[in-house]
Amino acid sequence: MHAKGEKSLAALPIESVLPELKRQLGACGGAVLVAQPGAGKTTRVPLALLGEPWLSGKRMLMLEPRRLAARSAARYMALALGEPVGRTVGYRTRLDTCVGPDTRIEVVTEGVLTRLLQADPSLEGTGLVLFDEFHERSVHADLGLALCLQARSLFREDLRLLVMSATLDAAPVAKLLGDVPVIESLGRTYPVETRYMPPRPGERAEQAVVRSIERALAEETGDVLVFLPGAGEIRRVESMLAERRLGGGVRVLPLYGQLPQETQDRAIAPGKPGERKVVLSTSIAETSLTIEGVRVVIDSGWMRVQKFSPHTGMSRLETVRVSLDAADQRRGRAGRLGPGVCYRLWAEHEEAAFAPHRTPELLEADLAPLALELAEWGVGDPSELSWLDMPPAAAYGQAKELLRALGALGASGAITAHGRRMAAIGVHPRLAHMIVRAEPLGLGAAACLLAALLGERDIFRREAGGPENADLRLRLEALGLVRAGQAASFRGYRVDEAACRRIVQDAQRLLRAQKIGSDEGMFASERCGMLLALAYPDRIGQNRGDGRFLLSSGRGAAFSELQPLSGSSFIVAAELDDQGTESRIRLAAPVERDELERVMPEAFAEEETVAWDRSAQAVRARRRKRIGVVVLEEQTLPRPSSEETVRALLAGIRLEGIGMLPWSAAATQLRQRVRFLRVHGGDWPDWSDEALLETLEEWLEPHVAGMRSRDDLQSLNMARVLEAGLSWEQRSRLDEWAPSHLTVPSGSRVPVDYADPKSPTLAVRLQELFGWTKTPRLAGGRVPVTIHLLSPAHRPVQVTRDLESFWKNTYFEVKKDLKGRYPKHYWPDDPMTAMPTNRVRPKL
Repeated sequence: MHAKGEKSLAALPIESVLPELKRQLGACGGAVLVAQPGAGKTTRVPLALLGEPWLSGKRMLMLEPRRLAARSAARYMALALGEPVGRTVGYRTRLDTCVGPDTRIEVVTEGVLTRLLQADPSLEGTGLVLFDEFHERSVHADLGLALCLQARSLFREDLRLLVMSATLDAAPVAKLLGDVPVIESLGRTYPVETRYMPPRPGERAEQAVVRSIERALAEETGDVLVFLPGAGEIRRVESMLAERRLGGGVRVLPLYGQLPQETQDRAIAPGKPGERKVVLSTSIAETSLTIEGVRVVIDSGWMRVQKFSPHTGMSRLETVRVSLDAADQRRGRAGRLGPGVCYRLWAEHEEAAFAPHRTPELLEADLAPLALELAEWGVGDPSELSWLDMPPAAAYGQAKELLRALGALGASGAITAHGRRMAAIGVHPRLAHMIVRAEPLGLGAAACLLAALLGERDIFRREAGGPENADLRLRLEALGLVRAGQAASFRGYRVDEAACRRIVQDAQRLLRAQKIGSDEGMFASERCGMLLALAYPDRIGQNRGDGRFLLSSGRGAAFSELQPLSGSSFIVAAELDDQGTESRIRLAAPVERDELERVMPEAFAEEETVAWDRSAQAVRARRRKRIGVVVLEEQTLPRPSSEETVRALLAGIRLEGIGMLPWSAAATQLRQRVRFLRVHGGDWPDWSDEALLETLEEWLEPHVAGMRSRDDLQSLNMARVLEAGLSWEQRSRLDEWAPSHLTVPSGSRVPVDYADPKSPTLAVRLQELFGWTKTPRLAGGRVPVTIHLLSPAHRPVQVTRDLESFWKNTYFEVKKDLKGRYPKHYWPDDPMTAMPTNRVRPKL
């Protein structure tokens, strides 16, 4: 323990630190327990706290990150008491509840805690909330802790909070809880030997996994736990192992969240005598679970995380390297019951590039569910609560905009009655909105099934060589066939029947929760696109050919290959990969425009626009009907007002750039002359490109009345337009201090180049300056002109800012060279008194 000057209790098993934990919870109302692998099951903690006087008559809520972990923890504690689950110890998950009137310890999933808090912010009857495996930092765990802290502050000073983890950085959490004690129990872990086994050149990840499994079965004893990124990789490895014929004594078992409960239970149950298990698992088995018999871990080194882009409003699953703390968690599973071995399928030096800790889900997730929960709680700004990491402003702002579009939030940001109905359903706000809006249309049952289907991974498994088809209607047809016991394969796809049954069960639960009495029409697919449009109004897509669509949000989307949906006039995309300039459409359904207008007229906008048309390079006035950025109808308006036309024309100039105006040489030089005077002091206008664009209304608007196009603008005299902005005094001083030309001794008027405002230049033939002894000066005599002296062929021969010195010191060397090249020209011995000429020789 590290707090309040107390002695550390590190490196002791759970039993040894329990007395101190009880004392601190009784005195401080909170603690952080770091119980690392080997310290003993943290499920012993709630059992040990049952008899505490401050808990008398109250229940404990223990949070677990997953349904499987919640059931397993409840089962373990009930077994320790010699009771069935549901008596003293029970559990609650989204799909399953097993509690009774005498239940004192409820193991709940994190989302369930949020629902309990929303129903009773004071958590009346609860004495302690335990956050187990908090290092996983799910959105619901962070939200649950933030809400519990406010509930304790406002309603329940006696509510105790205990945060538990094996690898948590405890100090920030302890500070958040009010500088509570940190109690550490390192325990006595069994040694785990780590062997690095990177894939061979050209070897696919699944092949490397299979090779390592075969090696582990040959070299070691005991069961094998294999960590893979997701269900797809698990199925592929399972199929490859089936082809290898590992022997009758080896049983391969998958373990991931979408599997039926009985399949998950088989994976974590002890194996039969004489049998060896190979458990293929996602990150679900990193923590919370002890799989009996495992002494070998194989870590692929990858995990799958969901990342949300506020820019596109879409989430995507990414396969990323595990963090170091996750890799250590995985390795530790081999040493829970005895000495073990961990095969890491990467080279040891690669770990230098691994992140030390996993990124909190709050920083990368779609925050629409969080924003709805906070609105229901009565919080408009997340900063009103205490967080370990504040929700990112961009993602949270995107979430609130979506909720407003769905009608869940009012203009002030407060939750609406519609939003409360959505929050009570317990699915993503998009799907909840779809269900609520579908009920009056008689489509409530179909919406519940569609919501359950979209909450699962795709039920179709594409067979080799099979066609790609993103049509969600086919999935609904397959669900109906599975329910009738008919479908194992459907249109070139293998159907995941277990997932189908789970989806139908979820849909039935939603039906009961919404008090929809009948499931009639649940499997009807013809209104699928309309229902999707209610959930994804920003993903209604208009066909633009070749399987490409423009979404109402402005994003492009396309099918990876042509398929039946490619020819639909309108679709709604339910799942996109958010990659590249055009997202790949993974799941979608067609929809008819007239149905959209009938069911969701609020999504359509009619407007008259007067705007710059880049393709026409002109102002165009149009009447449009659109949904998002998708224009459905458009017609030209003949006579827009002159004010609107001018505004649109100026906007077009800003869009195209100041270069679209007809800048003559005189106008360009005028800008340079004014810039020169501005650099050398005085109240002169800023005529830089940026300043001119910013002030178009001030200097250009009076001159463009009646103009509508780029061609019209070409008639402007830009020098006169700019001069009109100068006062009479400025114009006079401009010609005096920064003249456009200088008259040289030969009588020629030579233009002055003001491109460099610090050093204006005069390029003139040397012979035209004979007799000119003083260098001309500008800006009221403050700035000498830089003279570029030219040969008769107008080639530069010398640069000077001091003519007198040139004539005295340098001219004679230059003369030798020029006289040799231009012998017919006039080269006097005394240039300071000689007659200037713009001819070969001066006229006598």
